[in-house]
Amino acid sequence: MCWSLDGTWRFHFSPTTSAAPADAAEVDLDDSGWEPIQVPSHFVLTDDSRWGRPIYTNVKFPIPLDPPHVPDANLTGDYRLEFELPGAETTTEGIRPGEPWQGWRDFQRVLLRFDGVESIGLVHLNGKRVGVVRGSRLRTELDVTDLLRPGRNLLHVRVHQWSAMTYVEDQDQWWLPGIFRSVCLIGRPAGGIDDFWLDAGYDHRTGRGRIVPEITAADDAWPITLRIDDLHFEQTFASADELLPLDLGEVVAWDCDTPRLYTATLASNGETIEAKIGFRTVRVVGRELLVNGRPLRMRGVNRHEFDPDKGRIVSEERLRADLMMMKQHGMNTVRTSHYPPHPRFLDSCDELGLFVVLENDLETHGFELAGWVGNPTDDPTWTDHLVDRMRRTVERDKNHPSVIIWSLGNESGTGANLAAMSAWTHRRDPGRPVHYEGDHAGRYTDILSRMYPPLEGLEDLSDGLGSALTDIPGQAARQTDRPIMLCEFVHAMGNGPGGVAGYEHLFDTLPGVIGGLVWEWRDHGLRTTINGQPDFGYGGDFGEVFHDATFVIDGLTTPDGHPSPAMAEVAAQFTPIRLEMDQEVVFIRNLRHSADTSDLVFTVVVDGPDGEVGREEMDVPVIESGDEIAVVLPSVAPSAHERWLSVVASLGDDSAWAPAGHVVARAQVIIEPTHGPAATPRPRPAHLDGWQVGPVTLDPVTGRPSSWAGVPVSESDTTLWRAPTSNDSLRTFGSYELADVVATRGLGVDAPSSAERWRDAGLDRLVSRLVELRHDGDRITVRRRQAPAQGTWGVEVIEQWTELEGQAALGIDIVPFGRFDCTWPRVGWHLLLPGGYSEASWVGTGPGEAYPDSDAGVWLGSFSADIDDLCFGYIVPQETGHRPNLRRLAISGAGLPTLQVSSSGPHHPGFTLARHDAHELDAASHCSELGTSRGVHLYLDAAQHGLGSRSCGPDVRPEFQLWAKAVRIDLQLGVMR
Repeated sequence: MCWSLDGTWRFHFSPTTSAAPADAAEVDLDDSGWEPIQVPSHFVLTDDSRWGRPIYTNVKFPIPLDPPHVPDANLTGDYRLEFELPGAETTTEGIRPGEPWQGWRDFQRVLLRFDGVESIGLVHLNGKRVGVVRGSRLRTELDVTDLLRPGRNLLHVRVHQWSAMTYVEDQDQWWLPGIFRSVCLIGRPAGGIDDFWLDAGYDHRTGRGRIVPEITAADDAWPITLRIDDLHFEQTFASADELLPLDLGEVVAWDCDTPRLYTATLASNGETIEAKIGFRTVRVVGRELLVNGRPLRMRGVNRHEFDPDKGRIVSEERLRADLMMMKQHGMNTVRTSHYPPHPRFLDSCDELGLFVVLENDLETHGFELAGWVGNPTDDPTWTDHLVDRMRRTVERDKNHPSVIIWSLGNESGTGANLAAMSAWTHRRDPGRPVHYEGDHAGRYTDILSRMYPPLEGLEDLSDGLGSALTDIPGQAARQTDRPIMLCEFVHAMGNGPGGVAGYEHLFDTLPGVIGGLVWEWRDHGLRTTINGQPDFGYGGDFGEVFHDATFVIDGLTTPDGHPSPAMAEVAAQFTPIRLEMDQEVVFIRNLRHSADTSDLVFTVVVDGPDGEVGREEMDVPVIESGDEIAVVLPSVAPSAHERWLSVVASLGDDSAWAPAGHVVARAQVIIEPTHGPAATPRPRPAHLDGWQVGPVTLDPVTGRPSSWAGVPVSESDTTLWRAPTSNDSLRTFGSYELADVVATRGLGVDAPSSAERWRDAGLDRLVSRLVELRHDGDRITVRRRQAPAQGTWGVEVIEQWTELEGQAALGIDIVPFGRFDCTWPRVGWHLLLPGGYSEASWVGTGPGEAYPDSDAGVWLGSFSADIDDLCFGYIVPQETGHRPNLRRLAISGAGLPTLQVSSSGPHHPGFTLARHDAHELDAASHCSELGTSRGVHLYLDAAQHGLGSRSCGPDVRPEFQLWAKAVRIDLQLGVMR
């Protein structure tokens, strides 16, 4: 029986502990001069920065490393709330009609519950000290039975930004003090149930469900009846001695595919409690993690709680939308990095079907920079507190079937206290495995966990080789007897990650490897004003003494929830319905955990350069989980043009997480054109009068296009530069434990970033010299040499212009000279067109952007979009919008001729249309710094460098790196009449 105390409180801010009012807890204090504040909230995120500002760090502590002490400059917020409880002489103002609080004095106990306070809360009620709230993301309940009184009650909470708790809450996130989760009064009736655990298991061999009931209640609560109406089950227990395992007969198991929940009620002499239960069993057997007897294949994501306006306060609507988006993109597991989530999150995971790795609120990462000296996880003075943190994590959430793994915390080194936490958890709940990535020796956890290994390192992990597992002699072999998961991999920072496909392949094929979790779900940009314009801020934007800059902008969605292009790539790789096809047969593998394919519709679609040619629904038998079948495809009629044969798997009906028609999987092959016995002769180039080539006019002095169909072309040149991505720019190598393995196997990149190397090579500042401009009557040849200042290296560019059937045919040969000791970001041709162009339609790859190591979420087809939508609004401006395999492009705008680009060569270029060029994007740290657009920039690229995951993980794989080489681009430039 809960009475929420959320709402408007009175607030007083002090910049230091010593400046806080000494009488703030007194009942008769006149607080009329205090300001209003909403609870829940973070006081540093209010409109008034006088109450402090947020701080972002990843590893370093923002205070001196002097545990358990904190600085005197400690932001302090005093909260006061008046509320009335009814009595003979009082009104019931503030009590909602029908609330049981009319009879609050009949409660045997009343608890004051805090679900989240950062970093510590000192609580007084009616002038009396109640207790201390410790553990920012953990629930705390304080007994206030003897302190409540009829009529006016005064609750005071003093919140400090820093405390001893800061040293064990050093997660990679914003430091945001305040009461940020709900506060309520909990009335406990006489004869009530103090706690319960309906541990619901499932026997996959018989299909029967079992409950091991655990009920904590006083003697006056008994007998207690358990009832599950859907199973026609009822059992009454006269006392705790009768709580024995119960066989409930056949049940529907709970898992990520079939999240069947049953409503159970527990009725005692004093109250009735309703709970949702799911029958499922989790076991580690050898190198497999089994859920209901089936091996789990983890396709997951890490999730912080974050809202760009409210910090860690996420609305239930946003929370549910996030989970539905995860399901829609093939994800089946969430790690609650790095603390227990809001309780409603787990309710929704239970309902929608997501496995949860539930993490305790613990991280001491900053101690690593001090050699782990003084680390609380190995200091006996912290033992009881850390074990208590784990206890509170488990006890709050033990009834949720979605929770399949307990995690001790994150990046806290190792030590005796972690072992003690694990031992307590194993005793309390032997039915769930325990995870902690830092247990490299496998001494106290059940799963081998790593972060960001390269593919070769993951192979070593599977094989049990050397220091890929541990540097402790004799331990490597021991660790090959348990499942391997990547608790973090493919760092989704900026434009990226690339290389997801390589990991997915190894997850499917390597012994013992059960999958991984992408880092992470959401960019943590806080909505603010930069340069007088609305924008999203990151580290350094709020006056921090030191910070980790953009490293908090590393999610699959923007701060306000828009999916990035990487989301489509992850979805294509994570899909549990695997389609592999040629022109005759499609092989369909069902890798779902338990569900068959009866909910799916399989469709064959044939497309061509002029649009869809045909589609038909396939007759596909139902495929059980784990099975694979081959289905013969209908033949495609020969054509003089290429065709694209696709198989699409989509939902046949609405589900709880997506509407009918939602695409679950897609595969495509190209059917080459069939030429007749006599190929169409290639037209002869037309004679050129002057410098007009089809619709393109060349400058007779520079040889550059000056207009196209009468439209001015302001700039044109060959370019090797792209605005560096976050992965290009950061030199972090995130695979801490595997760095030596990576280096010895020739994959080490613990050196200057790609962007640093590119700048050192001058690829961002090439200057051009005209070598030759020749007009041969039917051909214009332009030869240039491009190189940087002080450079003895560069590229020679040969452009050959001819007119074919009214179009300008352009062949560009780009040939490197000198020695390049770094990769190239891109190689292509850049034009600046007027800003009035607003729309594009194209035949090629789409609908989203794609790069060499991130192209599974796109396909060949006919697409159209506003130019403003072709580039993604990354919070940190960077390379975006590249779409490879261009066949035909039309660029249109009101009152302007429609420009056309086509390519018929063997190597189709990629294109980018953007309002800002690579240099403008590179110069901006925020979108608000981009300034006024100079027009529409058209890039036509022969090739692009891959994306990789080097911001925290491996660099671009060798097969996706762009090294200096000769390339050719063949284009036809026309105009739609």
